[in-house]
Amino acid sequence: MREITYAEAIKEAMCEEMRKDKRIVLMGEDVGVYGGAFGVSRGMVEEFGGQRVLDTPISELGITGCAVGAAMTGMLPIVEIMFSDFITLALEQLVNQAAKNRFQFGGQGSVPMVLRAPGGSGTGAAEQHSQSPEAWVANTPGLKVVVPSTPYDAKGLLKASIYDPNPVVFLEQKLLYRTKGPVPDPGDDYIVPLGKADVKRRGNDVSIITYGRMVPRCLKVAGDFETRGISVEVVDVRTLVPLDRETIITSAKKSGRVLVVYEAPQTGGFGGEIVSVIADSDAFFYLEAPVKRLGGLDTPIPYNPRLEAQVVPTEEKITAALESLL
Repeated sequence: MREITYAEAIKEAMCEEMRKDKRIVLMGEDVGVYGGAFGVSRGMVEEFGGQRVLDTPISELGITGCAVGAAMTGMLPIVEIMFSDFITLALEQLVNQAAKNRFQFGGQGSVPMVLRAPGGSGTGAAEQHSQSPEAWVANTPGLKVVVPSTPYDAKGLLKASIYDPNPVVFLEQKLLYRTKGPVPDPGDDYIVPLGKADVKRRGNDVSIITYGRMVPRCLKVAGDFETRGISVEVVDVRTLVPLDRETIITSAKKSGRVLVVYEAPQTGGFGGEIVSVIADSDAFFYLEAPVKRLGGLDTPIPYNPRLEAQVVPTEEKITAALESLL
């Protein structure tokens, strides 16, 4: 199977579906002529034109409101918010309008839109361009939340998100954009269903439940532990809402020891929800040790690269947390 980057996989998903369905449009700041802040949509305006790849004014609230209205009238808009931090400027439309429309109208309405946003630290973009806001949106009933970790998942999950009748927040970790991975040829159409986790590595001694940028780090640590005779299972939840509780519980029951790893600040982070899924299930009776979580530090993201690197779980921190469980 060919290998392409995470960014190329996202672009392929958009282009392939836009060729098939003229209801799909992409809108956002600099997504057209410039090709997107991270180059994800480069070349799309040349293929689809300025009416379907729209360079918008600098107004996240306006862009999102436009997408909500378009979705309500039968279109399938994809919004790119330049940095996930700027979702804060769009929350009124996203949280109070898009998320609540279906409930508000007794199922008669629908807002099938995707809000894509690059998030996370590691690029030296400092505190206002490096946050991980998944817990903010996951706490809003009516929104689905997707956090892919590989090019394969990014393409398949985005295709599923485009046609989902609900608004989907699709969070892309910036450091993953240039990572490569196997993806089927464009002719081999596939989707990755929302709400289904993926066991990226099977093991028996301890389970790591994680998502996004932390997946490759956890896989690297798991490989290191394998050389020490310790079998580590790595579960990538992929979608936070809906959450695949069954796969999480099954893994916890099998290993009896669980570490939950996520990049966002530990306090109030989505990892706490994953811990509670295990604690509230019969997996609790299989545990050999308390479930441990390892999130980011409760601090804004520093600009200094050495400080920035230490704010989120590193391979060394993940290793230490696993050793304490074992």
